[in-house]
Amino acid sequence: MRTSRQDPPHHYRVPRYARGALGVVVEHIGEHPLPYDRSVVEPVFTVRFPAEQLFGSGTHDVTVDVWETHLEAL
Repeated sequence: MRTSRQDPPHHYRVPRYARGALGVVVEHIGEHPLPYDRSVVEPVFTVRFPAEQLFGSGTHDVTVDVWETHLEAL
């Protein structure tokens, strides 16, 4: 999966360092309202990224919880 590259003016919940990055969904953690529109409930996934891809170095992984709307299938 790839995270969306959007840069909206509101709270987005995808950190800038992870926008447009390729990751692997490791877990579905439930259905939750979007932080900027509480009337919309969506699946949320934990996505794992290699630190080197996000920051240019590092041998560890970084996980981010991402709403389905902010993920793009490859």
